[in-house]
Amino acid sequence: MKIKKISDQLSVADQITKNNVSDITKAGFKSIICNRPDGEVPGQPAFKDIEQAAIKANLPIRYLPAVSGAVTPQLGQEFGKMLEELPKPVLAYCRSGMRCTTLWALSNAKTMDRASLVQIAANAGYDISAISL
Repeated sequence: MKIKKISDQLSVADQITKNNVSDITKAGFKSIICNRPDGEVPGQPAFKDIEQAAIKANLPIRYLPAVSGAVTPQLGQEFGKMLEELPKPVLAYCRSGMRCTTLWALSNAKTMDRASLVQIAANAGYDISAISL
């Protein structure tokens, strides 16, 4: 699990497992968002298994699957609503963290300028310059 900070309220990560949930809690995260659809690759941990571990740890968790290459502004708005509602800081995960970062950028496209969004993503190791914001 590689965690990359986007802001004080959000960090993103690659695929987590149910065994990572205790480390996520110890790292100070107050909630989780999963942006990876179940069954994307064989052997991928199922959301329900991670959800069960999060519930046991009293960590709120939400599921907003985003198909790679099909991330929409509407999904970005839903992601933004989740960020507003969930206790912070939030850890969002997908395969690499790229979809989570894209959703974050889309959720902030109306309140932040494009250059800032691209730079913040780049600082975390994600190139979102080709995305229409």
